[in-house]
Amino acid sequence: MDIERQQEIAKQAAATTPAHSSDRPSVLAALQRENTDWAGEVIQAFGEITIVVPRGRLVEICTFLKTAPGLEFIMLSDLCGADRGPEEDPRFEVNYQLFSVTKHYRLRLKVLLAEDDPHVPTVTGVWRTANWHERETFDLFGVVFDGHPDLRRILLPDDWQGHALRKDFPLRGYEPYSLT
Repeated sequence: MDIERQQEIAKQAAATTPAHSSDRPSVLAALQRENTDWAGEVIQAFGEITIVVPRGRLVEICTFLKTAPGLEFIMLSDLCGADRGPEEDPRFEVNYQLFSVTKHYRLRLKVLLAEDDPHVPTVTGVWRTANWHERETFDLFGVVFDGHPDLRRILLPDDWQGHALRKDFPLRGYEPYSLT
């Protein structure tokens, strides 16, 4: 592609992409208008918004964000787990990276989970791409996605013991897979 064409595409993208988060529709306000219980803590950093949401309302919230006029977060670009450590409560978090391809907005939803109850409802009914992301998070962190159509290991062998990305997992693994 020639340089002039690249510059033209860059100008068009800059003209259609909001420069500041203040240009974006208030996702938080839209969530609170729909249901005041939907939005918990709100974190704004690096031009992105993270909203901590209750796990019991996750599917409702995701459906609303996908279908609401003016929001249209039709793409789940990523879903990942995180282990905050065995000394933390809640220990686990599941992060949902949403993108509105028509509005060029990004949003992160976060669900916090206790170690003794690492369950969250599946969002495969909202975005089909969640299927493998949820399986990966289950495999590596042990987060259970209730209602998932095929929740089984995706990266590690079926007979693998434990969850390899938990912070209390031994660095060299368990026998017979140990590297020593």
